[in-house]
Amino acid sequence: MPDKRRFLRGDQIRPDPIPKNVKIDTLVDTFFQAYNAGRIREAAHLYTKKMLQPDVTVGLSITGALTPAGLGGSCIVPLIKSGLVDWIVTTGANLYHDTHFAIGRTLHRGTPFIDDTQLHEAGVIRIYDILFDYDVLLKTDAFFRKTLSSKEFHQKRMSTAEMHYRLGKYVKEREKKLKLKYKSILSTAYDAGVPIYTSSPGDSSIGMNIAELAINETGPVIDMSADVNETAAIVLKAKRSKGKSGVFILGGGSPKNFVLQTEPQIQEVLGIDEKGHDYFLQITDARPDTGGLSGATPGEAVSWGKVDPQRLPDAVVAYVDSTIALPILTSYALQKVGKRSLKKLYHKRQEMLDLLVKEYRKVQAKKKK
Repeated sequence: MPDKRRFLRGDQIRPDPIPKNVKIDTLVDTFFQAYNAGRIREAAHLYTKKMLQPDVTVGLSITGALTPAGLGGSCIVPLIKSGLVDWIVTTGANLYHDTHFAIGRTLHRGTPFIDDTQLHEAGVIRIYDILFDYDVLLKTDAFFRKTLSSKEFHQKRMSTAEMHYRLGKYVKEREKKLKLKYKSILSTAYDAGVPIYTSSPGDSSIGMNIAELAINETGPVIDMSADVNETAAIVLKAKRSKGKSGVFILGGGSPKNFVLQTEPQIQEVLGIDEKGHDYFLQITDARPDTGGLSGATPGEAVSWGKVDPQRLPDAVVAYVDSTIALPILTSYALQKVGKRSLKKLYHKRQEMLDLLVKEYRKVQAKKKK
């Protein structure tokens, strides 16, 4: 008969009353006791106690309309500034909508229970319960088209990281000119040297405006192969520097796959000896049983070589809306960890890529023998 004591080693469930003015660490550590609250507690501990150690390189993937809800400035910007995320993969839509605020446009709290036909007639756009003037889109389109048609982008082949870095300089100038307290993801990443990749650059209004410029043979030319190899190089460099790699996944979809596929790119495609990411933290509301990537578990990722099978205990999935979980985890991390030194990986891309190519060439040379 199994010894029951080994199953009962966890802290006792305590139904203590929540005190007035409770701090976030006390709330999470003491009162998030079970179910997905328990998974948020485990996620907070994994993130702050393991993933945010100095030797860990943290990749953040962002899916879902988080920035229209203000989570760009409230959560992602503080994480970047504090060195709590080292590289990012996001939908272009999140960068596009985040830029609304940076160029002085406004979005408003609303309701999902409204006649969309009337909104269309009034020229109002709805993202669930967020409402804003259609002119916000037009002004943001105009900003990106004007910026991306400037000389430094003209028909230049570049990764999305390079494009976003260059865009960040212009967004920062606009924020300064408008004297905004708000700082955008693009401008903050520019200052911090955090590379931002978009896994599907054509699938957003930024990509749509680049396509309009392409008709006139101007604007940048996106090099997706550079994105694939640069992101793989980030992970390989982290491992070869006797460090670890952690992924913090908000939602799922293409950005989730892109941040995770770095390991199959290293192992399966390039043939370089590697084992997978060390830490896996995901916030999702997607079910795993439908076969969709957004709900795919860390165990499934192990079968692809995306996650080191020896590190599965360091994998947490919380089935919670990101708009709820991200503010909690951000506040918790800022309170518990505060700041880490900025790795400024954007400025080390060539160095990391050189390492990747060097190891790939070694593999190819061995095959020829």
